[in-house]
Amino acid sequence: MAYRYYHRPLFSRQWGGAIKWLIIANVFVYLINWFAGRNFLYTFGLVPYQVVKSLWLWQIFTHMFLHGGLFHLFINLFVLWMFGKPIEREWGTKSFLKYYFTCGLGAGFFIFITSLNSRIPVVGASGAIYGILVAFAMLYPDSIIYLYFLFPIKAKHFVILIGAVALLAGISRGRSNIAHFGHLGGLLVGYVYLKFPLWKHRFHPERLLTFLRLPKISLKRKKKYETKSYKIEERINQILDKILLHGVDSLTTEERKIMDEYSRREKH
Repeated sequence: MAYRYYHRPLFSRQWGGAIKWLIIANVFVYLINWFAGRNFLYTFGLVPYQVVKSLWLWQIFTHMFLHGGLFHLFINLFVLWMFGKPIEREWGTKSFLKYYFTCGLGAGFFIFITSLNSRIPVVGASGAIYGILVAFAMLYPDSIIYLYFLFPIKAKHFVILIGAVALLAGISRGRSNIAHFGHLGGLLVGYVYLKFPLWKHRFHPERLLTFLRLPKISLKRKKKYETKSYKIEERINQILDKILLHGVDSLTTEERKIMDEYSRREKH
């Protein structure tokens, strides 16, 4: 399946830091697997039976760096590069990686719970990639994607389509060796992550750690800092909600500047 999208040039053509290193890591692991053989595949691919029997819990994470063939690797990295660039540009590297791995782990968990007795290794970043497609559709819902480079479809409709296909294919359980529930898991986890964002909760563990390291800070200064920090965070939350509901195109020039500054801080 080929994808192509057109959008006005809001984003830099340079590779994002996260995407570059994810591509390098996936290619590197693919080469290791090529030379190491089946033992490597069964150790680091997701084998639900081994996770249950031997508690090889790392497989839920490591499986997303392995791929079943060169085309499998290429198509996942191509979609990551094409659709991930504008997302990382909007969110920053840290937030992008957090989301990517959350979707990948969610996909692994869905695969695990739907095939507990399976001894066949499942590999691939497809679950995380489906999460990337969901994020793109929620950020740029009216962007046009050309399916197979021929058929135009809006991003928001495309995600619904691939979700329905994954669900039907997973339920039918044909002879396909594709982990459809993994795709569906990455898609659903990504949607829930963005639709009900954790940043709306006001508890931040890192702030507690900062407070414990600086116990002598004056109450007056602390109150002023927390008030300013809360106002900034509240403004960011409002802009993020606006993006999720109406897309990036709805932002004003001032809001774009605020998000650019926020993205730069997140990258460091």
